[in-house]
Amino acid sequence: MLPFLIKRLVSLCLSLVAASLVIFFVIEVVPGDPASFMLGMNAEPDTVAALRDSLGLNASIPLRYWQWVSGLLQGEFGTSYTYKVPVRELIADRIWVSLPLAALALLLSTLIAFPVGVIAAARRNSPADVSIMGVTQLGIAVPNFWFAMLLVMFFAITLRWFSAGGFPGWDAGLFAGLKALTLPAVALALPQASILARVMRSSLLDTLGEDFVRTARAKGLSQRQALWRHALRNALIPVLTIIGLQFSFLLAGAIIIENVFFLPGLGRLVFQGITQRDLIVVKSVIFLLVFAVILVTFIVDMTYAIVDPRLRRARA
Repeated sequence: MLPFLIKRLVSLCLSLVAASLVIFFVIEVVPGDPASFMLGMNAEPDTVAALRDSLGLNASIPLRYWQWVSGLLQGEFGTSYTYKVPVRELIADRIWVSLPLAALALLLSTLIAFPVGVIAAARRNSPADVSIMGVTQLGIAVPNFWFAMLLVMFFAITLRWFSAGGFPGWDAGLFAGLKALTLPAVALALPQASILARVMRSSLLDTLGEDFVRTARAKGLSQRQALWRHALRNALIPVLTIIGLQFSFLLAGAIIIENVFFLPGLGRLVFQGITQRDLIVVKSVIFLLVFAVILVTFIVDMTYAIVDPRLRRARA
């Protein structure tokens, strides 16, 4: 188990190095002069030169990359050109919206998908199974921002149970914060729950056809007992993979939803950084989101050995 852990840690570090190189060169090298891009086509040469000097763009590319990476390791992401504050402060303010939103959406997705997927697998080819698969196919096909607009129209405009957007801040209380995140979380969770339910059903059906499940049934266990005692745990491997990928997507891919509901999260910060040409913010936030994706993938790999004892023995 220890060699596998070391191998995965090395892979994580190499992935981070590769991601930092790609982000740095795409944002700072490929488009041309970052200072000219940030100031626009009509900027005065003296203004461009002053910005280049303040951003350290006159140094060589390897030195600029090293300064950026060393700053990241120390928690220094630079200073926003638009907001005139350290990017670290912007991220610290916004992450407490994006992280609870992703966690709440993942919780709702899992709570919906697990029972739905198990029911569909236990009642294969029944009307309930056909209905569930039809609804999940619709959930996958419909984009989440369309769900978001429907939720706003029904729950915010018609029923007036929730606000149409905005975030009061956690200082207003836990209930007020969670209430503001409920509709965005539901809009994010419904398509992901559809995907997870189909994966759960498919994995569980494959496991129910294994020899050890048939042996359990031959020993006198009912279908429900064989499903819950033997099949379910062994069917969780692909499900855990999807859950890990979903959390990464919900954290890094909620840009549209955060803009629909005017939530001050990381996704909206990236969108604002792009529209305002604040490349320092874009570069730092994207790297942070990539780091979150790689870290979640690492945690999922470590979870495999806990769920499946066969993996522990193989890696030992």
